[in-house]
Formats: sequence, C-alpha cells, structure tokens
Amino acid sequence: MRLGAAILFCVGPALLAQAPEPRYQRPAPEQPLPYSHLKHAGELKIACAECHPIPGNGDFATLPATAKCMTCHVAVKEDSPHIQKLAGWHAKGVNPRWAPVYRIPNYVSFNHRKHVSVEGVNCGTCHGPVAEREVMRREKDISMAACMDCHRTKGASNDCLLCHDQR
Repeated sequence: MRLGAAILFCVGPALLAQAPEPRYQRPAPEQPLPYSHLKHAGELKIACAECHPIPGNGDFATLPATAKCMTCHVAVKEDSPHIQKLAGWHAKGVNPRWAPVYRIPNYVSFNHRKHVSVEGVNCGTCHGPVAEREVMRREKDISMAACMDCHRTKGASNDCLLCHDQR
C-alpha cells in the first residue's frame, strides 16, 4: 500500500501536468460542412483575411459567404457531395450556419483590426496555428487573464474601460 501511494505521489503530478487545460481545450464544434484550414490556409496559402475580412470599424472578422467559396469551387472538387451541398446553398442565396469556435462575452469589446495591426500579433496569436489544423477547435486561452498577460507583454493598456463597456 505504501509503495502505491509513493508511486502516485511521484507520478501523479507529472500526469496532471500533461492534461490539457479544460477551459480552452475543447472538441471541435460540429459544422454544417467539413472545412480544412490545413488545406486552404496551409497548403494553398490563402490568407485569413481572404475568407475572414474585417469590415467597418473592425470589431468582427466575418465568415465567408458561399460566393467566396464558389469562386474556386465552381471548378474545383465540384463532384464532391459537400461542394454540391455548398453549391445548392449558393444557388438559393443561403450561407452555411457555421458554429462559433471562439466567442467572447457581449460586455467585452474586441477589435480585430486594432489587434492585427500590432507588431508581432496575427490571427494565430489568439486562434492558434490555424493553417496546421484540419478541424478548428478552441485551443487558445481567451480569458481575461490571458488577454491582460498579452497586453502586459506588448506594453498595451490594461485599463478596464479599454475592453469593457461602461455600465
């Protein structure tokens, strides 16, 4: 019995240190169509902003309309059942209802344009190595503590009203 306790005492912390952080290591949400960021962003080198433009004041990076996808897929993999489903939606003027991977609370202001204009900050800073992922899942910590740590590292303000709406 003492040997088992000793082993658990020595090995237990090492096993726990390897466990993923449950706050942000989540399974990929189910999407209406399979989509490979590895293929599109990785192999084909399509820039994030090509499919996720940041319109207006820059608060949101958007999701692509079917028209964006169909600029290539009218002639690429058009025999795929998934592309045929996409083409059908496009013909009807319907966009896929993608499940969000990252979501911040509605009382937090986050401006994508301001963040990606900072030297050393890019989409992967918050979203992880997207171009290496077949399937997107939340893998980076976007908690207030993580954001504040990043702000400290980059010399940005941590004033409450910078990110939080005054109520």
